[in-house]
Amino acid sequence: MHEVGVRAVDWLYRHRDGFRPSREGADGVPAGDWEIKDRLKPIGELASIGAVLFREGVAGSRQSALTRQLLDFAWRELLDGGGLLRWMQRSEPLSPIPFEIYLPFRELGYSDPSFEEGVRLAHRLRSWSALEAVPVRRLGLAAFERRFGLTPDLSLRQAVEQTWLGRRPEPWTAEVNIGYSVTHTVFHLTDWGANPGGLPAELAEYLAAWLPAWLDNWLDQENWDLLGELLVVDACLPRPTLDAAAWEGFAAAQTPEGAMPVQGAMPGGDPDDVFDLVYHSTLAAAFASVLATSRALGTLREG
Repeated sequence: MHEVGVRAVDWLYRHRDGFRPSREGADGVPAGDWEIKDRLKPIGELASIGAVLFREGVAGSRQSALTRQLLDFAWRELLDGGGLLRWMQRSEPLSPIPFEIYLPFRELGYSDPSFEEGVRLAHRLRSWSALEAVPVRRLGLAAFERRFGLTPDLSLRQAVEQTWLGRRPEPWTAEVNIGYSVTHTVFHLTDWGANPGGLPAELAEYLAAWLPAWLDNWLDQENWDLLGELLVVDACLPRPTLDAAAWEGFAAAQTPEGAMPVQGAMPGGDPDDVFDLVYHSTLAAAFASVLATSRALGTLREG
């Protein structure tokens, strides 16, 4: 499982320019404002996974160095040292998206005081808390507000009770979109695996009972993107299974270069299009690898 993460980080570093938000289209026309904003989300995901890698302390020196170089590149060149986030903040002052992208960079030591001032000003307005969002999105925003030092409009307990996982419905109804709702509910409650104790006991018991069946299901369907996120959920449980069959299938799906296909085999075509299709599943592979390796080593130490 460790090698999955090593190869994933190598691939992400070699293809780091794919994260560039101002990429030209196939017709040579530069990206418009909405396209640039849409392409900021992957940069925030990159920072979140990078933070996990440094926090867990199980990466080798090369993996750590490449990750730091990748994050430096993302902050300085892709986000213009925070300038691109300030631009979006001015364009959409009540959007939480630039705030959610900024926070993991802030926790990694990057900062933009003027951007933070804008967040605090916007947070005082009723419109900030009036944002209409699906429950797991609202839970995520509450978690990010708490990490930033703001008082959330809803407590995490109130927010999680409105999510699919918080209601613990029939487990066989968990189709693909619900699967991602489950994984992100766990990510937000555990601070991306940093605090497994943040997962309420009743949810941990529910997941312990049904996660093995979900892992088998998405492994059979070769949905590597969702399987990667569910392997992270497993590592967030008080007693992770570190499912050997799921990990063997997951590792076998990774290309020798380190990319992880979304589902089935690796797609072909234009390199930029391929990057857009597989960057998330490759990030999920790095995330799952680091967290599961850390839990496995912890189990060995306890044994």
